Amino acid sequence: MSRQNYTFTSESVSEGHPDKVCDRISDAILDAFISEEPEARVAAETFATTNRVVIGGEVGLADKAKLDEYLAGVEDIARACIKDIGYEQDEFHHATCEITNLLHPQSAHIAQGVDAAEGKEEGAGDQGIMFGFATDETPELMPAPIHYAHAILRRLAEVRKDGTEPTLRPDAKSQLSVRYENGKPVGVSSIVLSTQHESEKQTSADIRDIVEPYIREVLPDGWIDADTAWHVNPTGVFVIGGPDGDAGLTGRKIIVDTYGGAAPHGGGAFSGKDPTKVDRSAAYVARYLAKNVVAAGLANKCAIQLSYAIGVSQPLSIYCDTYGTGDVHDAAIEKAIRQIIDLTPRGIREHLQLNKPIYQRTAAYGHFGRAPDADGGFSWERRDLVDQLKAAV
Repeated sequence: MSRQNYTFTSESVSEGHPDKVCDRISDAILDAFISEEPEARVAAETFATTNRVVIGGEVGLADKAKLDEYLAGVEDIARACIKDIGYEQDEFHHATCEITNLLHPQSAHIAQGVDAAEGKEEGAGDQGIMFGFATDETPELMPAPIHYAHAILRRLAEVRKDGTEPTLRPDAKSQLSVRYENGKPVGVSSIVLSTQHESEKQTSADIRDIVEPYIREVLPDGWIDADTAWHVNPTGVFVIGGPDGDAGLTGRKIIVDTYGGAAPHGGGAFSGKDPTKVDRSAAYVARYLAKNVVAAGLANKCAIQLSYAIGVSQPLSIYCDTYGTGDVHDAAIEKAIRQIIDLTPRGIREHLQLNKPIYQRTAAYGHFGRAPDADGGFSWERRDLVDQLKAAV
């Protein structure tokens, strides 16, 4: 029997964290290429450090004549991302940092495994395992620690950008230790918040005075009590931040991007990858499936694993684990999944409408637990398989 009383911790990082700056640039490049050609191939990686951004990887357009034109626009895309995040520091400024673009055409050997051909379905862009997860402990069917860690940083970004809190700066991290009783989240034993700020004269106490009201606003009533430990800017001054304070890389925050460590992770990053890469698209559909299982009332908690091989269209395996909370056998859910959805790479893309420029918005504050957008963004958060799942089991 699983433990019912425990403390679990998850962290989040803001859009101004060096790794998230890189994720944002990589996904903005992806959106630009998909806007031109929905079937564009993109695997963009970004590195950022003091006054420098380096972009590399592979891209491909069916209209090869346009490739050079779009590669030439990459620098402007990167600068626009940095500006929107809010970096205007002497050692990392959107207008003056040096940007090196090393993107090049996609390998023909990779393309041949993915491309459909006569008598051959489109295959997966790589081998690998992908997980999706859902739990009924929040309305968004996300684990509470990561959900509220994200929510704190989103709120602080809002008040920084709208001018309410002008001394806050883009780089920040949060961490919540959530207490569970009888398997349900009931409070926080500790709150960790480190945020970049304007002046070396500002103390940790000053920063707590700024951020505490927003943290209390975001967390559920009663979760903070007299025993909650606060650690706000515990190292003291945090003026030098972003890529000037620490180097950033695309894809280095995969647990922040998913479930905060509350569920398994296949190991593949998302940002900068077009949806033929099952690292991304299959992780999205696995979340979609797990969420609909829980939304259908078939289980209180659900993990779905999918596995693929490069060049092979059908998943090699489908695995469901409801952690003993299911109203039906896990094998019945696996069988139902095979019946109601096409899990080939193309089937996933078409069902979730992934060939759209919807990825830049996913680069910070988590890929999951967000509301579906009218233009198709976060389509994997829909709950439209509930009736089909109920009927199939």
